[in-house]
Amino acid sequence: MVKAVWNGVTIAESNDTVVVEGNHYFPRASVDAALLTDSATTSVCPWKGTARYHNIVAGGATNVDAAWYYPDPKPAAGEIRDRIAFWKGVQVG
Repeated sequence: MVKAVWNGVTIAESNDTVVVEGNHYFPRASVDAALLTDSATTSVCPWKGTARYHNIVAGGATNVDAAWYYPDPKPAAGEIRDRIAFWKGVQVG
């Protein structure tokens, strides 16, 4: 079971992650949506497409843009559709 934990709170937990470039992408259904807020931030990857971000709000703190996903990934990255990955101090393992 792979978990994503930040500030002492489990954000996601799944046996079905997809690892791309060293990042675990969790199925959206395995992520606690109550801990996420939308961000206006985007970034572009040449082979995955445009990423959107979420802030994580847990344990009384906010981790800005600490979760990302590709709402419409390019065909080469189709396996990460409907999945979320984490960074910025989120412990995944």
